[in-house]
Amino acid sequence: MQNQNQKHVALSKSREALRRLVLSAMFLAIGLILPFFTGQIQQIGNMLLPMHIPVLLCGLICGWQYGAVVGAVLPVIRSLIFGMPPLFPTAVSMAVELCVYGLAVGFLYGLFHKQNLFSVYIALIPSMLLGRIAWGGAQYVLLSMDGNTFTLQAFWAGAFLNAVPGIILQLLLIPAIMSTLHLTGLNRFQRRPEKEAKS
Repeated sequence: MQNQNQKHVALSKSREALRRLVLSAMFLAIGLILPFFTGQIQQIGNMLLPMHIPVLLCGLICGWQYGAVVGAVLPVIRSLIFGMPPLFPTAVSMAVELCVYGLAVGFLYGLFHKQNLFSVYIALIPSMLLGRIAWGGAQYVLLSMDGNTFTLQAFWAGAFLNAVPGIILQLLLIPAIMSTLHLTGLNRFQRRPEKEAKS
């Protein structure tokens, strides 16, 4: 009986890992496609941040490990396949930023033993701030290596002022998607014992 239970648990874990892997591949594909809706124009992409949305959703739905990996590889793969964003320094700094996005949002969201729209926002907002800071740090290092400078004004404009439409879009769209997935039963908010949520 105990062996059967262990096999059942192992099978359930394998199925869940496979489900998350398939979903991560789907989010990666969405991230490759979405920028076409901005015409692949870098200025519009900088405002709407289309690749950020699937990475954040991946972190929330699949977990921080999957979100971090998808975020790290998405801009680089897209640059190598489609030529946008430019590989250096844009795609490399975005890879750092999106890796932090996926990691942070998944980790923070996973800390909640009762997940709901409130926990989505609590995980989302600091993750967006951390991602923008990581982008600024990466830009500073990469541009310094190339003999250029990255000023505080450039960071403020690139991370926040120019990205306001995309930030607003993320704050509206991602909780709405998570709520819809919950209501339709495709990905319900989890309610777990506190000890499990912290482990």
